[in-house]
Amino acid sequence: MIKNISIAYILLIAFLSIFAYFFIPDKSTNANQMHLSIHSKSPGFKVDLLLIENNINYNQSLLEKLFFGNKNSPTEIALQNYDFTKNTFYYNEYGDFSDEFNNSIDIDNIDKFQSNNLINRVFLLGTDKFGRDVLSRLVVGARISFFIGFISVLISLIIGVFLGSLSGYYSGNIDRLVMWVINVTWSIPTLLLVIAITLALGKGLWQVFIAVGLTMWVDVARVVRGQVMIIKERQFITAARVLGFSDLRILIKHILPNIVSPLIIISAANFAASILIESGLSFLGLGAQPPMASWGSIIKDHYNYIILGKPMLALIPGICIMSLVMAFMLLGNKLRDKLDVKN
Repeated sequence: MIKNISIAYILLIAFLSIFAYFFIPDKSTNANQMHLSIHSKSPGFKVDLLLIENNINYNQSLLEKLFFGNKNSPTEIALQNYDFTKNTFYYNEYGDFSDEFNNSIDIDNIDKFQSNNLINRVFLLGTDKFGRDVLSRLVVGARISFFIGFISVLISLIIGVFLGSLSGYYSGNIDRLVMWVINVTWSIPTLLLVIAITLALGKGLWQVFIAVGLTMWVDVARVVRGQVMIIKERQFITAARVLGFSDLRILIKHILPNIVSPLIIISAANFAASILIESGLSFLGLGAQPPMASWGSIIKDHYNYIILGKPMLALIPGICIMSLVMAFMLLGNKLRDKLDVKN
């Protein structure tokens, strides 16, 4: 039951993050449509918006808009009140309580203008300090968590499996050298090492992917080394050597397929750990850079709101991080119990 719920939740978040711009209200790139006049509003806030088309026209395909957002998104102006005459639209921006209208736009057709340029928007989770839709930013930010998880786990598997296999299979000087590298890397605090690598490579999303992946291979290498040292002593490996099979074939065809189970388990744990590390880096300003949305950066922008009467702006992304990490950890624990041959 727990495994099924965890898998369902992970798949739901993955689906929403991949097709984010199909579901979210703010379809601009990075969900970065700002409405400064309605900043820090509570969940459920409603307002009328005036849409004004941009003069710059970017050439985007439908697929690009679906996965990367609309660069041609119209400018949105929050309205306090408005009125029409035959050929003119009068309005005041949100927060302007003047008795007279201070802004106007010439229009050709009232009905067409109402259908194309006026919408009523409900901000289900409210707005952040820049007036952006919190829900849209959270869904788009989920992409960072999943991408950092997949890429860092992939990097850690490539390095960890390679070095762990060499160390466990050949032993001797190779084993001592690899273990020395592992112990040195192990002795450095993970977050400190990630910060050092990030500073060396520069700030940015891909730099974070590489930095996190380069710090998580140690666990994989230790597990692979131990498993290879056990399996290489079994009779079917001895038989493969007698038959003249190469070391590469023995490793790939006979040993590695037998250690898939522990690799799956540690990958689930590393996935959860990479989400926490990326969130910490973004909170420190070393992760995803503005205007890109990330759960850690959303907390960074609003953590002081906890004592200013708007705690949900920081708590909501924190809950998202906690729930996704918990789902991966529960999934990893369940897989460990399921794949344990003793059970």
